[in-house]
Amino acid sequence: MIEQRHRFAKIIATIGPQSSDFSTIENLFLNGVDVFRLNFSHGTHNHHSAAFESIRQIESKHQCPIAIVGDLQGPKFRIGEFNESFVSLKENQTFDLCYSLGIGDHTKVGLPHQELFTALHEGDFIYLRDGLIKLQIIKKDDDILKTRVLNHGDLGSKQGVNVPGVYIPLNVLTPKDHEDLEFALALGVDWIALSFVQIPKDVQQAKTLIQDKAKIIVKLEKPKAIQSLEHIVKISDAIMIARGDLGIEIPPENVPIVQRQIIRTCRRLSKPVIVATQMLESMTHSPSPTRAEVSDVATAIYEGVDGVMLSGETAMGEYPLKAAEMMDKIIKRVEQDPLYKKNLHHMQPKLLYTISDSMAAAAREISSSISVSVIIPFTETGDTAIRISTQRPSSPILSLTPSLKTSRFLAMIWGIRSVMINQISAMDDMIYTSHTIAKKLNYVQLGDLMTIVAGMPFGQAGMTNLIRIEKCTTE
Repeated sequence: MIEQRHRFAKIIATIGPQSSDFSTIENLFLNGVDVFRLNFSHGTHNHHSAAFESIRQIESKHQCPIAIVGDLQGPKFRIGEFNESFVSLKENQTFDLCYSLGIGDHTKVGLPHQELFTALHEGDFIYLRDGLIKLQIIKKDDDILKTRVLNHGDLGSKQGVNVPGVYIPLNVLTPKDHEDLEFALALGVDWIALSFVQIPKDVQQAKTLIQDKAKIIVKLEKPKAIQSLEHIVKISDAIMIARGDLGIEIPPENVPIVQRQIIRTCRRLSKPVIVATQMLESMTHSPSPTRAEVSDVATAIYEGVDGVMLSGETAMGEYPLKAAEMMDKIIKRVEQDPLYKKNLHHMQPKLLYTISDSMAAAAREISSSISVSVIIPFTETGDTAIRISTQRPSSPILSLTPSLKTSRFLAMIWGIRSVMINQISAMDDMIYTSHTIAKKLNYVQLGDLMTIVAGMPFGQAGMTNLIRIEKCTTE
């Protein structure tokens, strides 16, 4: 059984061609990865199924719950295909985007998205290839957008299209997403990530389909979503700041400000938040990161995020294990800084004045005032553990639950190591189980204090009403 990680923030890693075999996935886990992401924008269902099975085998082998995220592609716009590996576009040349076109060339390419032809107008800007190529529409016909190329660059088949500042009225779940969602839920993923959410209705639509089969991560990558930030955060289970498309949709100098705004909103509303995209991008091809990337990761950790994500670094990078190891080192080093705890103390969310919130706040105060080694919440649904995590206590959280589903999704949440146990039915059983597991996982040694948080009667969700201080004994 894997002992504690000795850090609070979590690491999410994306599975891809460079990390889909059993050995690499296991070594990523051993190097610090807590959560694995299956990216349905790439790969086949067979590939994702094989990775899923490997993760569950590793989970069983090491007796440590692992969270799995199914990340849906969403309504991502892409150009058509070229008969060459790429074409070169020159500054000031004209370039046509055609609704019904087969193979393109250096003068034109297909754009099979009627929504864009409806929403775009002369003068609007279009970005291709993750924002590297900028076009401006100079003439619009029913099925052709004639554009001027504003900066040169090479363009390949099926590359992405962004239209900053333009609201596109479309469903957040495409036909492909519906197929992928059904497949992911049948596999048993713990979290579903929704891409390109624009309005709260998008989240509600997905929640209706998913029900309670998985938790929902809303990816914030559209400016329209930021306008409804408060509402979207409230109805989500977690938030991901997807800075790739967000950095194209808004000016790059605004990204750090929006990132900070989202994190603060999530912290205030007690919702988990993840920072993603290009965190250690240079490690895709280099065994070490840039200083700027290290600072970027550190900044997110200082802000109190629940997790940071590796994308291409582990999916198709040359050094996936080194990337995970480096992320682990950065997080641990930042969390050792006294300033880290001071920052968290100043960013405590406002209590909702419920019994559960009051118990969570009390557990945090106890852990800091009498140097408790570990906080142990007994939880059915995970709610008690999450509420304690939201308070960002100075002690690690060892969540004990009879639910395998709960133990897995909690692997995403700041500071929590979850262990599945048999149902508790008596006080003596609760105390004995706390002592046994805390010692086994090296959370406590002889004489250390533990804070136990539970509800009585046992086995009833939403009944958190007990805090007990225990001293570790040799019994």
